[in-house]
Amino acid sequence: MAKKQAIKIKNPFVNQGYVSPEYFCDRQRETAEMLNHFENGRNITLVSPRRIGKTGLIKNLFYHIEKHNKNAICLYLDIFATKNLQDFTEMFGAVVFNGFAQKERSFLQKAAHVLSSLRPVFTNDPFTGLPKMSITVEPSRSQLTIQQIFDLLSASKRDIYIAIDEFQQIANYPETGTEALLRSHIQFASGVHFIFAGSKFRLMAEMFGSPQRPFFQSTEMMDLKALDKEVYYDFAKHFFEKKRGSLDHDSFIQLYDCFEGHTWYIQSVLNRLYDNCIHVKSMKEVNREIVHVVESRAPQYESLAQFLSSNQFNLLKAIASEGIVAEPTGGRFIRQHNMASASVVQSALRGLTEKEIVYRTPRGYIVYDRFMSIWLKRTFG
Repeated sequence: MAKKQAIKIKNPFVNQGYVSPEYFCDRQRETAEMLNHFENGRNITLVSPRRIGKTGLIKNLFYHIEKHNKNAICLYLDIFATKNLQDFTEMFGAVVFNGFAQKERSFLQKAAHVLSSLRPVFTNDPFTGLPKMSITVEPSRSQLTIQQIFDLLSASKRDIYIAIDEFQQIANYPETGTEALLRSHIQFASGVHFIFAGSKFRLMAEMFGSPQRPFFQSTEMMDLKALDKEVYYDFAKHFFEKKRGSLDHDSFIQLYDCFEGHTWYIQSVLNRLYDNCIHVKSMKEVNREIVHVVESRAPQYESLAQFLSSNQFNLLKAIASEGIVAEPTGGRFIRQHNMASASVVQSALRGLTEKEIVYRTPRGYIVYDRFMSIWLKRTFG
């Protein structure tokens, strides 16, 4: 068998997906910690705001697992878009079947007893040519199908690692007992290791920290922080120097601080800097690329604004103008931004938070999309 060639890409600042460790910055401590948990039979709860690198860390962990264990199967599903147990079951089943089918050609025959309760549709992936399956589950058979899928996983002689991203979503399902149902299967799934990842701290803390919840103290909790800025700078500088360019240290630090270490935003700007600049000498080049990114997203932000009430949009602009607001219902904030009253602000804030346009941090409320915050300040500030 020919040796697999290392993946090389034109632009090393990846802001979508995962390529390889060469293009992934650090997280050595976190990766080692997660491997240790798995080796000792401990499942993991991973919590962080979106766009700080949670998914990249999971994919990097899976890369190393599969590199050193050819018997392993690593499966990732993001359930953010699921609305009920049926949606979850269909996604979970499809991810399991497709993941196994790529490793074992005979898997579909082994899984015939499960497939009999589903309505599978078989296609070929247009990019890889590999077989791909989607499934449909009758709502009344969701619980039975989940049991069958777990039976199939437990019967496998492989080491299986499953990451369920945005796991807090199951708390919003209309069916009662979904957490207890999944917990009852997961705790007896032999040889199956889980990562429960989420971006809503309060919900995840309740699900795994409350004695009244089925997943209480069933995992090791990990809170993912931003990358160390000096380690990140060395990582970024390396790629500029490889093309005989340079990256000014102070400019990178200002870029990092501008987005508070949130990897996705920084990578987006670095991607454009790498494409357009040989030498990044000052914030002039950095700010130019930030503006280009923000302007490219302006139509998206304008469209979103159409779906907000006037009170919500006024509050959004006010939060963006201050960057972070500790007390949005306080008198100073209301007077300074001509808001009607504390009750109006509270109602608008609830709507923006539910839509995840505004996010509450330990220090106060911010606009979740940092590029949108810049657009608001430039357009209305």
